[in-house]
Amino acid sequence: METELTARSVSLQILVEFDTNTNLDYSISDELEPRERAQVREYVQNIFRRRSYLDFLIDHFASISIEEMKAPLKNILRLGMYEMLFMDGTPDYATINETVEIAKMTAGSKTGDLVNAILRNVQRDVNTLPKPDYPDRTKLVATTFSHPEWMVQRWVERFGEREAFQLMQANNQRPHFYVRVNTQKTKPENFELRLNKMGVTFEASDWLPYFYKVDSVQPFIEKGLLRKGFCQVQDIAAGFAPTILEAKPGESVYDLCAAPGTKSIMISEMMEGEGSVLAVDISSKRLELLAENALNFGAENIKIRQGDVKELALPLADAVLLDAPCTGTGVLSKRADLRWRRDLEGLANAAALQEELIEEAGNMVKRGGRFVYSTCSLEPEENMEQVNKFLEKYPNFELQSLEDYLPEEALIEDGKAYQTFPHKHGTDGHFGVLMVRTT
Repeated sequence: METELTARSVSLQILVEFDTNTNLDYSISDELEPRERAQVREYVQNIFRRRSYLDFLIDHFASISIEEMKAPLKNILRLGMYEMLFMDGTPDYATINETVEIAKMTAGSKTGDLVNAILRNVQRDVNTLPKPDYPDRTKLVATTFSHPEWMVQRWVERFGEREAFQLMQANNQRPHFYVRVNTQKTKPENFELRLNKMGVTFEASDWLPYFYKVDSVQPFIEKGLLRKGFCQVQDIAAGFAPTILEAKPGESVYDLCAAPGTKSIMISEMMEGEGSVLAVDISSKRLELLAENALNFGAENIKIRQGDVKELALPLADAVLLDAPCTGTGVLSKRADLRWRRDLEGLANAAALQEELIEEAGNMVKRGGRFVYSTCSLEPEENMEQVNKFLEKYPNFELQSLEDYLPEEALIEDGKAYQTFPHKHGTDGHFGVLMVRTT
């Protein structure tokens, strides 16, 4: 498209592709500079976080309904309105001019004129913007917080309005990130010195060792700390599953549905490189990323296997981790796109797949062995209900207390499961249990 507005034009292409095919593909940003690539993700994810509200405003100010608009026009307006209303640093007149130029190049001069008129009306009324006032309470809340109606309805029924609002507000915030230091390559105190030298603000977690909360991963990318294996990006709640698995040196461990490999790498480090970690995933492309990450981290005892968990024939293992594919409703801050890719049918399909996978994974555990089931979902059908169905069918597995492993505030089910929430714990939403096979 245009040369100066690369981040904007690439963001537009990604958003149009998503609207057209429900496919989120950042690969077209690969040719950009690192900072521009980061800007693309900021644009895209922040527009997803505010999509329903932006569409409400577009509907208000445009002479045609948003349902009648084609994907390019719709997303040009979303991009321009997002910049005007939610970004600092660019004057409104510059945002309008640049958005209009993109519109002209993408869809012609008439579309450019339409975009210009709509954005100038928004600029004129910026201090008196309308608020959603639908009589349908669910639609009102869904539009205000930019979450799908089915999700709003479930969460309000489950948590009550106030807590559901807090959860959705947390999902719409720019997320914090955690990095976990590779203690095989550097000492934590030396890592902290490096971060101070880089000017990175960080906070060491008191939940798990070697985890640091940071505002952005961009400095770690730019300085090559990820590529050189000094640390990896991993939400602290995602570190709970390997923690409770407690892999020991010399053991045989399976990490199923393992890509991109942060859990496999953490398990390998806990094993001090002794024994074996078999990382299994159905996606060969994602396994390539896992292999690269393991190599960077120096996790030499990780073996990789591409395959479907339901079709594997493996000897029994000392410990098995199944981080099951799920709806991802616990990570909607970092993956705002997921809210627009999920529905009730998808939830039912995910639960059905999990029911198959948890049985297959359980059958890979030797007598006396350990089995961790985890998700990044908040939905009961994917979490405790799934575990209870498994235990009812396989009474030779017993839930274990997690009180010696994890902070009390993250525990549920009398300490025999964990569930984190973005609005309560400031982390992604993760669930997990530890089971031991008794016979």
